[in-house]
Amino acid sequence: MALHKKVWQRTAAFAISVSMAATLAACSSDEGAGKPEANSVPQNLTFAITGANLENGHMDPHSSQIDSSSYVLRNVYDSLVALDTDGSFKPWLATEWDISQDGKTYVFTLRQDVTFHDGEPFNAAAAVQNFNHVVDPATASTQALTMLGSELFESAEATGEYELTLHLSEPFAPLMANLSTPSLGFYSPKVLQERTQDELKAGGPEVNVGTGPFIMTNLVAKQQIDFKANPDYAWAPELKTEDGVLSGPTKLETLTVRIIPEESGRVGALQSGDAQVAVNLTPTGLGQLAGVDINRQDSPGMPYSAFLNWDREGGTVFSDVLVRRAFQQGFDLDAAVAAAFGGEYNRAWSILSPTTPNAYEPAVEETWAYDEAAANALLDEAGWTERGADGIRVKDGERLSAEWLAWLPSSDENRALFNFMIDDLKEIGFELTYEAVEGPEYQARYFSESEGFILDFDITDWGYSSLDADILRQHLHSEGYQNASQVKDANVDALLTQAATLTDPAQREPIYQELQRWNVENVAIVPLYLTQFTTASLPSVDGLLFDSYGWPLFAGVTLTK
Repeated sequence: MALHKKVWQRTAAFAISVSMAATLAACSSDEGAGKPEANSVPQNLTFAITGANLENGHMDPHSSQIDSSSYVLRNVYDSLVALDTDGSFKPWLATEWDISQDGKTYVFTLRQDVTFHDGEPFNAAAAVQNFNHVVDPATASTQALTMLGSELFESAEATGEYELTLHLSEPFAPLMANLSTPSLGFYSPKVLQERTQDELKAGGPEVNVGTGPFIMTNLVAKQQIDFKANPDYAWAPELKTEDGVLSGPTKLETLTVRIIPEESGRVGALQSGDAQVAVNLTPTGLGQLAGVDINRQDSPGMPYSAFLNWDREGGTVFSDVLVRRAFQQGFDLDAAVAAAFGGEYNRAWSILSPTTPNAYEPAVEETWAYDEAAANALLDEAGWTERGADGIRVKDGERLSAEWLAWLPSSDENRALFNFMIDDLKEIGFELTYEAVEGPEYQARYFSESEGFILDFDITDWGYSSLDADILRQHLHSEGYQNASQVKDANVDALLTQAATLTDPAQREPIYQELQRWNVENVAIVPLYLTQFTTASLPSVDGLLFDSYGWPLFAGVTLTK
């Protein structure tokens, strides 16, 4: 499926069509893999990305939680199953599977012809080693462990040479979908035996060794990652596309991932032809491009949001729910999003996006619109009745002030949005300061291996793509690794756990809707705007497909003149 020089606006409905399929190619034959036909255009593609802190320990899919790890390493690591156009699961490294009636036991029959890039065989023992690596405390897994169900996951067992059994203490509804992601992809067992966790996090050709369609050949931190086609690859899933079932060998000879944090650099690389595909492009960047194919995909999961820290060490104004509600109503989000993004993005109302399957609560829309008078009244009720000479409210000698911590790179559009918020909040006497820092400094202020979660800020921000509303468990559960608001609510914990263990979407949906209503009242998270993952490609790129998050998939790509 080529993009044919037009803008594609994809939503979750189509997105599921190729969810998590890293390859979408080389279904049954390795003949000619990575070898262009005689006299054809050289099949060497360059892909420009932000990098998003890859060099700071995010080259291990089992321990990283950032998107760029997933869409870069999807080229290296395969999954047990793939998700197809109709939402059904298709064989990948597993040929078939059986789930017990109580939902606690999953038995997978594995392919017997799969080898890792280093020649090691893929079998049940290798799979078990990978699951053990995810749950090992030394791995310090965040996202991957949560995707296994955290405390619900009991063990992985090789019940035959090519039979893998997963044991759960309770059913875990998102497990099959999560098993299709690169976060739960498979390393060569030799790597897991011989390499330290620090080496896995740093990555490299001798470390990032999987079964996927591309083999890593070089990694230069903060600059680029090089891959070559896997000539033996013959086990991609057969998945439907708009043009039928896609199959055939990997077509590219090489794939080069260039790390270009500045959007202007990624745009320039496309304009000059130094790159054929680029991602994370804003409306401003796209406006500078002509004659390119653009794929915009609405992201399921959590919108881009501000997380209000309720329990910062040393105190925070956000410990008071009245202040949090005043903050939520104290700026004109509709106008700010429209101005910052040129009308290309929509403001968010809920902590889940409308494209999140079986979860969204439309009743929260219009429930917390901008209301300066109401925000002022809430702050008065909270006791912030005095104002200093600069107009900022004061209570018991303390200024009504909050520190916003973000990490770089931060887009011009995001910064414009935050500036609109800062200006509006100042009108109600609320001081908001903003600081964007490099990844290592941000991480040091968020978490320490010796001290645990530090969360040295009043507000931070991000969005999080997910096919399942269980993403809220990471962000609102008292033990959630991304609970930046430091919510500690036993009822919220119980609801999140209940929803995770139910397998009927009709039973899960009202629970997630209740949690969305809870957030409007308690304001742990302030949703800002609905995100899109945007990819631009040159017309010479044929066969570029996208998974359910909008991340590009390269194994079926051919470069034309």
